[in-house]
Amino acid sequence: MPENHQLHELIRRRWSPRIYNDAEVEPWKLRTLFEAAGWAASCFGEEPWRFIVASRADETQFDRLLGLLVEKNQDWAQHAGALAISFGKKTFSHNGAPDRFGIHDTGTAFGQLSLQAVALGLQVHGMGGFDAARTRVEFGVPDDFEVGAAFAIGYLNGDNAPPEGRKRKPLGEIVFSGGWGKAAAF
Repeated sequence: MPENHQLHELIRRRWSPRIYNDAEVEPWKLRTLFEAAGWAASCFGEEPWRFIVASRADETQFDRLLGLLVEKNQDWAQHAGALAISFGKKTFSHNGAPDRFGIHDTGTAFGQLSLQAVALGLQVHGMGGFDAARTRVEFGVPDDFEVGAAFAIGYLNGDNAPPEGRKRKPLGEIVFSGGWGKAAAF
């Protein structure tokens, strides 16, 4: 797909690195990231997202989250400045009805957090490789919350740019109009 130069620079610079440099993330930056997440759009204004976060500054809690990751992710995530896990509420607070958008809205919050990270000189890497069932037990997560994704936050060890030659699927493969598989005509 040819590069669209109209994309915001934060979007172009966001990527999912595995090369963090062991530096702590300043508390004010962590707070700013989660504040950015909190401003995400959500169905009925539910704000279904919740996060558990552990800064490298709190070695006990950091190691606790790190221990939930699969070994391959532990190898590189151990160098991040903070680790976190997202959760999405399964029901609406105002009426108890199922909220099938809760985890979607939580993903939107994660996306905003990721872009705010780039604006602050950080990068975020989301992970599915962790023990969600153990996370639920370890942290006493209520049944009304879906375990989302784990993620690492930190400063890069090296250049703060996406790798050269990275590609995305052409829009014709992901955006349809008039029926499934019919590429939108823009």
